[in-house]
Amino acid sequence: MKVRQKLRQAIDSLYAGGQATAEAYTPLVLECVRANDVGQAKRLQSHMDLHYFTPNDTFLHNRLLHMYARLGKISDARNLFDKMPQRDIISWNTILSVYAKSGSVENLRALFYKMPFRDSVSYNTVIAGLAGSGFSSQALEVFLRMNREGFEPTEYTHVSLLNACSRLLDLRKGKQIHGRICVGVLGRNVFVWNALTDMYAKCGEIDKARWLFDRTDNKNVVSWNSLIAGYLKNGQPKKCIDLFQEMQLGGFKPDDVTVSNVLGAYFQSGLVDEAIEVFNLIKNKDKVSWTTMIVGYVQNGKEEDALNLFAKMLAEGVKPDSFTISSVISSCAKLAYLCNGQVVHGKAILLGVDKDLLVSSALVDMYCKCGITKDAWIVFDMMPSRNVVSWNAMIRGYAQNGQDLEALVLYEKLLQQKLKPDSITFVAVLSACNHAGLIEEGRIYFDSISKRYALVPTLDHYACMINLLGRSGCMTEAIDLVNNMPHEPNSLIWSTLLSVCAIKGDIENGEMAAKRLFELEPLNAGPYIMLSNMYATCGRWEDVASVRSLMKSKNVKKFAAYSWIEIDNEVHKFVAEDATHPQTEIIYEELGRLIKKLQEAGFMPDTKLVLHNVEEEEKFASICYHSEKLALAYGLIKNPHATTPIRIMKNIRVCGDCHMFMKLVSKVIGRPIILRDSNRFHHFVGGSCSCKDYW
Repeated sequence: MKVRQKLRQAIDSLYAGGQATAEAYTPLVLECVRANDVGQAKRLQSHMDLHYFTPNDTFLHNRLLHMYARLGKISDARNLFDKMPQRDIISWNTILSVYAKSGSVENLRALFYKMPFRDSVSYNTVIAGLAGSGFSSQALEVFLRMNREGFEPTEYTHVSLLNACSRLLDLRKGKQIHGRICVGVLGRNVFVWNALTDMYAKCGEIDKARWLFDRTDNKNVVSWNSLIAGYLKNGQPKKCIDLFQEMQLGGFKPDDVTVSNVLGAYFQSGLVDEAIEVFNLIKNKDKVSWTTMIVGYVQNGKEEDALNLFAKMLAEGVKPDSFTISSVISSCAKLAYLCNGQVVHGKAILLGVDKDLLVSSALVDMYCKCGITKDAWIVFDMMPSRNVVSWNAMIRGYAQNGQDLEALVLYEKLLQQKLKPDSITFVAVLSACNHAGLIEEGRIYFDSISKRYALVPTLDHYACMINLLGRSGCMTEAIDLVNNMPHEPNSLIWSTLLSVCAIKGDIENGEMAAKRLFELEPLNAGPYIMLSNMYATCGRWEDVASVRSLMKSKNVKKFAAYSWIEIDNEVHKFVAEDATHPQTEIIYEELGRLIKKLQEAGFMPDTKLVLHNVEEEEKFASICYHSEKLALAYGLIKNPHATTPIRIMKNIRVCGDCHMFMKLVSKVIGRPIILRDSNRFHHFVGGSCSCKDYW
């Protein structure tokens, strides 16, 4: 403080004395630089300007310019630079470094091409600035010009260039730079070897990366991180974990980057408990480690754990970024937790990331998967920019929610924006055609995948077409498509065909599809149950018993069907004939009241859908207490006078009786019901469903 006070007093004296010489300015400039006192430096500069002081060389101005640059005072540096009566290469390079470090790429390029003379520092600074800001192609172009002008790159230049090749996944140029390094004088510089290891790993040559790593002298943490990240990127999580353990045995202390990659490797391997152990050992958890855990939970189907961890992250005072927020929103979307999703949306607004492309696209998807396409459209419409992922989320959302024509109209608008649809776009478009029964339009869109957009139709596209053809009565054409498709039919194709056969009552083709599924997925209960149900519908009870015996012999376990409803930020789950809920008695009373009210209006539970050879009374009890009906009754108990939709989720397809039940309830109580099953959304309003009974 005393130094700054004396400096201010000295400059005050300077102002009191009028004009000054270079001998008077020099010690004051140097003292400003030593004290990092920008305020007094600017006063000193103003005094020079006031008295039209012109130094004999660039020393004084360069000292001030360097200080401004070092302290990130971009406008002050540029202001001085523009006023300098004479500039040398140091002046130009200093201002270049300001723009390079700040990521001001346009100013960096403009100044570089305006320079009357350049040296190797100029080129190295610009290459590092462009590569560091993600302008990898331009960095390589400047390097080629540097070569033509005969300047020698430094080790830092090579590191920047290799990083540029890594971002571009340009292995050919990366190898060319590697060749230059081999004939140069850089020897075994660890920074260069780390960059080489990273480049080969990111470009898919992980064995070459390992070869370089093993021969790197004086390895540091970055050396280990480059290869650990490379194994993870190349789908070799076990080698990633093994290398992490080898790193620790070698006495190296992992940093945040190491831990993030290792957590990712554990999650990629499905080793969730091991990931939790590593995470719990981290003393100072940063944003990256929290986000990696949240993303890992989501990838492993543990969305509720992801939401709980996000709450802990906020409680610890760690500020999430757009990637964290988008991952949490995706969790809410998968669970259809609207209230939680709305809270996270609010958090995104407070953080100022709600307009981020990743976050906005996730919000569109979340609102669509919660059945609120109006809110999804508001988010989509307010996006400052959109990519094909954003459009896909909205198109798919419309298709899933029964707004098929809106989905197809939006697809045409995507084309008007000169955006190229991708494979996901066509899954959404074909799904819309499927739900709307638009067979000719579906054929046109399917053909356009390869003919118009030069894409290869995927198994998902074929599954959509098989579904559309089969449901539209073109079963022969659907079978031909299965037999003649260029891909080997997988479980998705055969399960789609089996599902269509079940709807159409096509036992022969259904048996064929089921047998293929028994071979591909012998422990998946779905195909056994579907075939058994087809037999039961026809009264073929011996065949039903045969299928169930086959399941028992193979130890195939049925998965539990359940429904859930979100009330006051709390999720309530139900199974069929559930008796575990604290308010079970009241729920059954409410459901009984509803059934009686519908029976008075002419509704009779369809016991033919109970595919068991039991007495009629037992069938009646079984079908009346399906999980979605219990969830509906609980929703009506908790909010009996509300007018907002009752939102229910189910992990398998809704049965025909429950579908009819929901339609009639929506008419009798005059309140919308939104049911999301494993296939699509059903919006029940006034006795009708958005699926047009095409479920």
